Amino acid sequence: GSPSPSAGEEEPPLGLDSLVEEVAAVPSAGFRLTAVRREPAVRLQHGVSGLEPLAWSEDHRVSVSTARSIAVLEQLSDVHSGGQEMVIHRTAVPAPSAPCLLKVGPKKEVAERKEKFASSVDPTVSQTFMLDRVFNPEGKSLPPMRGFKYSSWSPLGCDANGRCLLAALTMDNRLTIHANLNRLQWVQLVDLTEIYGERLYEASYRLSKADTPRGELGDFSEFQRRHSMQTPVRMEWSGICTTQQVKHNNECRDVGSVLLAVLFENGNIAVWQFQLPFLGKESITSCNTIESGISSPSVLSWWEYEHNNRKMSGLIVGSAFGPVKILPVNLKAVKGYFTLRQPVVLWQEMDQLPVHSIKCIPLYHPYQKCSCSLVVAARGPYVFWCLLLISKVGLNVHNSHVTGLHSLPIVSMTADKQNGTVYTCSSDGKVRQLIPIFTDIALKFEHQLIKLSEVFGSVRTHGIAVSPCGAYLAVVTTEGMTNGLHPVNKNYQVQFVTLKTFEEAAAQLLESSVQNLFRQVDLTDLVRWKILKDKHIPQFLQEALDKKIESCGSTYFWRFKLFLLRILYQSMQKAPTEVMWRPSHEDAKILISDSPGMGSTEDDQEEGTSKQASKQSLCDTGKGMDIDDTADDSLPQSSDIGGREPMEEKLLEIQAQIEAVEMHLTREHMKRVLGEVYLHTWITENTSIPTRGVCDFLMSDDGYDDRTARVLIGHILKKMNKQTFPEHCSLCKEILPFTDRKQAVCSNGHIWLRCFLTYQSCQSLVYRRCLLHDSIARHPTPEDPEWIKRLLQGPCTFCDSPVF
Repeated sequence: GSPSPSAGEEEPPLGLDSLVEEVAAVPSAGFRLTAVRREPAVRLQHGVSGLEPLAWSEDHRVSVSTARSIAVLEQLSDVHSGGQEMVIHRTAVPAPSAPCLLKVGPKKEVAERKEKFASSVDPTVSQTFMLDRVFNPEGKSLPPMRGFKYSSWSPLGCDANGRCLLAALTMDNRLTIHANLNRLQWVQLVDLTEIYGERLYEASYRLSKADTPRGELGDFSEFQRRHSMQTPVRMEWSGICTTQQVKHNNECRDVGSVLLAVLFENGNIAVWQFQLPFLGKESITSCNTIESGISSPSVLSWWEYEHNNRKMSGLIVGSAFGPVKILPVNLKAVKGYFTLRQPVVLWQEMDQLPVHSIKCIPLYHPYQKCSCSLVVAARGPYVFWCLLLISKVGLNVHNSHVTGLHSLPIVSMTADKQNGTVYTCSSDGKVRQLIPIFTDIALKFEHQLIKLSEVFGSVRTHGIAVSPCGAYLAVVTTEGMTNGLHPVNKNYQVQFVTLKTFEEAAAQLLESSVQNLFRQVDLTDLVRWKILKDKHIPQFLQEALDKKIESCGSTYFWRFKLFLLRILYQSMQKAPTEVMWRPSHEDAKILISDSPGMGSTEDDQEEGTSKQASKQSLCDTGKGMDIDDTADDSLPQSSDIGGREPMEEKLLEIQAQIEAVEMHLTREHMKRVLGEVYLHTWITENTSIPTRGVCDFLMSDDGYDDRTARVLIGHILKKMNKQTFPEHCSLCKEILPFTDRKQAVCSNGHIWLRCFLTYQSCQSLVYRRCLLHDSIARHPTPEDPEWIKRLLQGPCTFCDSPVF
C-alpha cells in the first residue's frame, strides 16, 4: 500500500456519508478486497474531457480522452525487462485541427442563413444561435471546442492486425474511426460524420421515402432539426457477427462483420455495418437509422443475449430524464440473429435522474439453469439494475435500485464482464465494488467500499476502467483537498490499483477458457510482478502447471511455463550498474584487476569488474565456449567466487529449461505446419515451406520420439518421393540447409532469419515481428495459397502476442 493520509487530509464527511457507511451490506469474508497501488502512475499532458474519459480495450490498451488528444496506454507483459513496474507503451490520437461543421445544406446557403440568424432582431433566435456550440464549434466570441467527448473500443479482431479499433467523438461532434497499425502512430480510417452528413443531404434530410418534406433551411426550427439529427451523443460497438457473402461463382463464404451504433441528439440511432478486417470507407456495408422515440437521450449500450443457440440483439438507450428501454435491431444478412417484436421498457419514470452510464453483462443463472443478461445503469448516486431472462412464458424482467452507495453522483462506472462485478466511483475518491449474487427469483448485490485515499492519499477521481480479466482498476485522478483547501494546480494522472491477488490471477490463468497469454496480459502482469519480487516461482503454481502439462495436450500450458521461466531468469539477472548508453572504460578496469601487484584497490572497481566478468562468462557459456577459460578469467575475484558460482549455475539451469520448452513448442508447431502441407498439396511442390528441411530437423534428434510426427513425416516423404525442393540463398544462390529453427546460414556465411510460422527463410528486407520481439514472420505474398495466408495470420508460438 502507500502511506495513509495524515489527519485533516481527507475531505470532511458530508453528513450523509457516515450514514451510508453503516447502511452498506457487510461483505462476507470470501469477498474481502485488498487494493494495492501498482506503479507507475502515468502523468497526462492535458486535462481529461468528456464523460467516462477512461476505456480499457480487450487488447489491453487504456484510452483517456483529454482536451488535446486521446492518450493511449498499452500494457505489455514484457518478458525481457527485469523492472518490477508495469510496462506501458504510450501513443496518442491527436484531435483534428479544423473544426467540424455539420452538413445541413449547400455551403453558400448555410453561410447566408447563419449570418441571418446571428443578426436576427428576435433574441430567442440570435441568442440561441450564438450560444449553441453545435452551430458555432469554431467559437467566434466563445472559446474553441477542443478535445474529445467520448471514445469506444471495438472487440478484438477488427483491424488489419486482428486487434481493436478506436471510435473517437470530438467535442465538436466529429465521429472518426482510428487504427494503430504500426504500433507508433494512429491512422484515421474513416470520418463517419462526413459520410452520414452526405447521405442525409442526398436524401433531403428525410429518413425514409414516406417522410413528408420538411421546411426550408431559412426556418430556424428546420436549421436546428438538421443539426440535431446528426449530432452524436455516444457510440458503441457490437460483438463480432457472421454474415454470408455470395461470390461470383455462387459459392457462399462467411465474412465477419461488426456493428457500430451511434446515438444522436434527436433520439435517432444510426447502425453502421462494417466488413472485417475494417480498412476504411470501402469496408462500410450498410447504414440504417432507427427512431428511438426517446427525448434527450444520454447513453446507449448493446444488448446481446444467447438463448437455445439463438442470438438476440437490441440496443439499450437511457435518457437524461430517467427512462431506460431496449429497442429492437433487425440485422439484415446476419446469420442466426433475432430481435424483439417491440421495444421493452426497463424503467419508465420521468424522475429527472439522468442515466449516465449503462453496462450489459451476460451471466449464467444457477437456479433457472439458463443464460441471462444483467443491465446496470448509473442514475445520479444510485445504481439501477435489471435482470432479463427468456423462459417458456417469454421475456422476464426484474428491476430495482441499489441505494446508499455514494453520497455524490456516480461519475464513472465499469464492469468486469467475466464475473459480473460492477465498480462505481464518485468524484470524492470512493469506489464501490458490487458483486451480483443470484437468489431464487432475481438477484441481490454484495458491495464494499474501496477508499482510494488509503492507496493514493487524498485524490479526486474523474473516471475508472477495469482491465479485461479484472486484475486491475485504472483511475484518472487529480490532487484532492489538503487541510480543507483545494490544490492550486491540477495534475491529471492515470493510476493503477490491483483488484486480484497473485493466487487468484494464477488460478484464473490455469483454468482459462481462452488459453491465450496475450488476451490475459493483466493477469500475467500480476504473476510477473510476484516472481520478480520473490525471485522464485511459487511451489503451488509449479506443481499445478506440471500436472496440467501431464494431463492435457494443450501447448498453452507449455507457453505459460516458458513465460514463468523467462521471468524467473530476468529476476535472477543482476541489474547493470552502469548506464547503458555511456561509453564504457572497461579495458582500464580489467587491466587494473589483472595486473598481479595491484590487488583490490577500490571496492567499487572490484565489484564493477566482477559483475562484468560474471556477465561475460554467462554470455559465453551460453554460446558453448570452453568453461575452463571463463573460470580462469574470473580467478582474481576469489573473494566473490563463492557467492557467484551457484547463481551462475542456477541461471544456466534455467536457460537450459527455457531452451527445452522452446524446442517443444517449435516441434509442436512444426507438426501443425506439416499437417497443413500434407492436407493441401498433391505432391508437396514448392509451397514456400521448406518441407524436407522441417522433416529432417524433426527426425534429427534421437531423443525425440513422437509417433504422430513419425507417421506424418512417413506420409509426406512418400508423397514427395525423392524431390527435395531446397531453399536457395538469394545473394549467392547456394543451398540453405535447415540446421537451426531460428536462422538459415548458407555455405558462404550469409545469415537469414527464419519465419516462425512457416519456417521459410525471410530473404526480403521487410518482415513482421511479434509484439514482444520473440520471433519474426514474413509477409504473405499474392501467390501464397489460402492455407499459407491462414498460417501467417497466427500469433507468436512462444508468447501468443500478435505479429506486426
